[in-house]
Amino acid sequence: MTNALTKTLTALALAAMLAPVASRAAELDPKAVVFQLPDQIKWSPVNAAGAQQAVLFGDPSKPGLYGVLNKWTAGNHFSKPHFHPNDRFITVISGTWWVGSGPTWDPEHSSVPMPAGSFVTHYGKQVHWDGAKDTDAVLLIVGMGPATSTPYTSPEQLKAEQSK
Repeated sequence: MTNALTKTLTALALAAMLAPVASRAAELDPKAVVFQLPDQIKWSPVNAAGAQQAVLFGDPSKPGLYGVLNKWTAGNHFSKPHFHPNDRFITVISGTWWVGSGPTWDPEHSSVPMPAGSFVTHYGKQVHWDGAKDTDAVLLIVGMGPATSTPYTSPEQLKAEQSK
């Protein structure tokens, strides 16, 4: 074997041994950082309104801070007019999310598109509705629980809730 061939084979063998080390991720201290990769996030089944949810932290059904991902699936899926007891802070992660306000539900003519990167505040005890049209929309929602949703039924119902 020639000297040049020996050096080349040695270099290739060394590169093959080091490749897995170079491509391996560092270990993170779980006391400092906890993470979920996209395929590890647990999504609920799609509900009747065409949405699904993944809880990232907290418990939206209980008092306290929570964060969830909501996905509205494409196909003109919208919630009906409703309100929540507390403010909710929403960032559109991907797709276009359509938002409407007030008791008149008209997704075709009275909703406003919020493209990816938009930030929206849903104020507590104020009527709104939302969803997706042509594309899926993924949202990050942060708020204080409980994150109940009350369907809007009448101005009297809303006034009673707002006076609490």
